[in-house]
Amino acid sequence: ALVGFALVLLPGTQGELCPSSCSCNSLGGTRGLLVDCSSRQLQAVPAVPRDTRILYLHNNSLSSVPVGALDRLLSLEHLDMSGNPWHCDCHILELKLWLQDFSAASLADIRCASPAPVRMKPLGKLTGNELGTCKRLLPTKCLDFFWRDLILIAGAITALVLVAWALKFSKKLVCQLNLSQAGLRGRWLRGN
Repeated sequence: ALVGFALVLLPGTQGELCPSSCSCNSLGGTRGLLVDCSSRQLQAVPAVPRDTRILYLHNNSLSSVPVGALDRLLSLEHLDMSGNPWHCDCHILELKLWLQDFSAASLADIRCASPAPVRMKPLGKLTGNELGTCKRLLPTKCLDFFWRDLILIAGAITALVLVAWALKFSKKLVCQLNLSQAGLRGRWLRGN
């Protein structure tokens, strides 16, 4: 019984600990955790346990979230990131897209603090033009794959065309050789 009680009190599962800047509470059994990191003056998203179901990050000093910081939270069901001074430029585009897939309601609660033209606008309502001049919307690696694949496809098509032309030319050459050999045999037979 003492071991069971100790397991309930542990802040995380699978060896993951609750961040010191947050409080973690079990939702019961295997339902996961409620992680409350709200109103802690956080400037970065802490590494929360993977089995987090509910995450409160509201009323902090978050202005951006690194790409992929929330991707490992596969059990996440509810997220509150409101009340932070979000800087809404190209770097927040990844978070906007992630929240569109995860929770439109969470996205609606996030308001931009800067730059000035988008101050107090909901992140979900911003267009690409309002997010600033994004030099690239796709990661460079995706573009590299695109061009590499395009070159490979063009090379394969060119190779197929050359092979088809070579086969056609070789059939013509074989026919001409056969006809010329038949003509030589005919002359040789007539000559004897």
